[in-house]
Amino acid sequence: MNSTDASLLTTLRRIGAVAPEVIELFDYLEDTPLWMKDEAGHYQWINVSFLLNFGLNHRAEIIGRTDYDLCGEVLANQYRIDDERVLKGARILSRVELVGRFDHTARWCVTSKVPLRDANGRIVGTAGVTRPLRPNAAGTPSDSPLSTAIRFISQHYGEHLTNKNLARACGLSVRAFERQFRAAYHSSPHDYVRQLRVRMSCSPLVFSRKSLAEIASEFGFADQSHFTKEFRRVMDDTPRAYRARFQS
Repeated sequence: MNSTDASLLTTLRRIGAVAPEVIELFDYLEDTPLWMKDEAGHYQWINVSFLLNFGLNHRAEIIGRTDYDLCGEVLANQYRIDDERVLKGARILSRVELVGRFDHTARWCVTSKVPLRDANGRIVGTAGVTRPLRPNAAGTPSDSPLSTAIRFISQHYGEHLTNKNLARACGLSVRAFERQFRAAYHSSPHDYVRQLRVRMSCSPLVFSRKSLAEIASEFGFADQSHFTKEFRRVMDDTPRAYRARFQS
């Protein structure tokens, strides 16, 4: 192990995580990105396959960065929603999802995520691994009705969406659609859309001077009051306080 790798293991230990030297073996997994993040979503360790997936040369280029630095905002928000579930103790196992790449495209992969704990068992971050689905393999998203719904939601999250319309787009009954969606994403379609709307609203809160009412309308909330209620539920903060914190 070279000095750079040693220093990266030190950063991992800095957050209190147990980081055995065996982690070095993950560098030999081809086309299987693996990562560890702290509670705020900052990368603390990644393997070589992760570097190659994002076209990077050195681990130092990504340590301390987040998914928002690497992926489109929609994907990054989806990843963060998952991370927050894992930080509460949940495990995500063999979930099919889109994973971003260095060329600004994304490919369908099978991803698993687990809590990262310190020596006392306290959750201090998340760890994940993903591998690409084989082209034309049985069960690939091209054959999965839910891929249509996720794609549609990512393009129209600010509009009025109903389970009936999403189910119809997938060629499923409403009951079958809701059952399959909850099994795959551990959330109802309605809750998934609400969380995504809140996540997407964070950018204009920080980087624009639009009023809260304008942002509420743009991202599909009934009014400013509804926006504030949903934002507080997801972010544990009000939109106004969130904006002030990042613009101060």
